[in-house]
Amino acid sequence: MTADVQTPVKIHLTTNICLDGEEETFEMILFGQYYRKNNAVFLKYDEVQEEGTVHTLVKVDDEEATIFRKGIINMRMKFRLNEQKDGSHASEYGSLLLSTDTNKLAHHEYDDKCEGKINLGYDLYMQGTHAGKYDMEIQYREETGNL
Repeated sequence: MTADVQTPVKIHLTTNICLDGEEETFEMILFGQYYRKNNAVFLKYDEVQEEGTVHTLVKVDDEEATIFRKGIINMRMKFRLNEQKDGSHASEYGSLLLSTDTNKLAHHEYDDKCEGKINLGYDLYMQGTHAGKYDMEIQYREETGNL
């Protein structure tokens, strides 16, 4: 893949959230774009919700990952292994300070293919209060029309 060439991909996003002994799993199948730039991988996709659309950009490199969401909500979350990173969440209801304490950050990409997997494990804090232990997996592969 050359820099800035966007390739259509199918994305399978799974998020497990554990809080106060309760566990919840969310899964989404999305279609988006993949590209590489400055040694980082980018995934762009839209989440269509009842209230409106959220444009999401996931950036991952050797050291960290960042998730940007823009639309009916605006969010920025950073992830760096064994570090706590500040982020933000804003909606029509107001703004919140977010922070992530990352215990897992892995990106595996298959050679010469637009296919891979991003794994994130982190504790999420909202306004300093623990909001759950998250385990997120983002699988992606080139959309060829016959998946």
